[in-house]
Amino acid sequence: MRVPGVNGLLILPILLLPKWCANDIFQKVNLMSFNIALAQMALTEGEPEKNYQKVKDSVGKAADQGADLILLPELWASGFDLKNCQSYAAPLHEGDFARMRSLAEKHKMTVGGSLIEQVDDAFYNTFVLYDKRGVMVNSYRKIHLFQMLNEKQYLEAGDRLVLAETEWGKIGMATCYDLRFPEMFQAYGVKGAELILLVAEWPQRRIAHWRQLIQARAVENQCFVAAVNKAGTSQGEKLGGYSAVINPMGECLVQAGEEEELLLAEINLKEVKKTRRWMPVMQDRKPQVYQKFLNE
Repeated sequence: MRVPGVNGLLILPILLLPKWCANDIFQKVNLMSFNIALAQMALTEGEPEKNYQKVKDSVGKAADQGADLILLPELWASGFDLKNCQSYAAPLHEGDFARMRSLAEKHKMTVGGSLIEQVDDAFYNTFVLYDKRGVMVNSYRKIHLFQMLNEKQYLEAGDRLVLAETEWGKIGMATCYDLRFPEMFQAYGVKGAELILLVAEWPQRRIAHWRQLIQARAVENQCFVAAVNKAGTSQGEKLGGYSAVINPMGECLVQAGEEEELLLAEINLKEVKKTRRWMPVMQDRKPQVYQKFLNE
């Protein structure tokens, strides 16, 4: 006998197990599936208070719709007003980081997004993930700084990849321009990432690249990719939107247009394991051969 809502598990054998064991199995099954929200917003450069109100509203709406995790765009508070980055920056857990933590705790929902982090005299574009208790799961400092927006002039680059261990599974973290570097995403895939989160401010004139690359990264690494972009404009440039969630087969589960939108999608991590068993691409990699060529 199969019961809807429990992923096709046979229920009779479970009923014969001790209660504590059966409860543990059901809990693990439920954690394989969760709802993710993408808050595609038009935010105002250099207006953190105004932007926070929009973020607060979006997080509340996502919570009302049953989201377990919400993703906010890159530099959601300040935008790319980098020449004044010291005005918006804060150490982790302070300033707008603390506001994110409070929203996560208030709505019992994991909240992720990037802000300007200050460490002594250095500034970073830092993507943080706070869980439903308001505890920071992990933080990722953007590694690939975008020269066309003068990020290198004002910000320091991160120097490590981050795999967040969450209640659902292993999650990779990436920011905007990182999308153009497949080696980074492959490293996450090799390390077992089942979902990669991407926050961005990507322009409309290169949106075809965005749409193809998020799909490619999901297919290459046989995992989910959830990518949130901004709507509106930034420094006179129209932003592209098209936030989306892509499954391990490269299929789009949900996708926005160019305007503001709050997306919601269900992610079932069983699909990752199923896809990787069906076609074990990672097992067929030959990194020693690639490295030999690079060393020649």
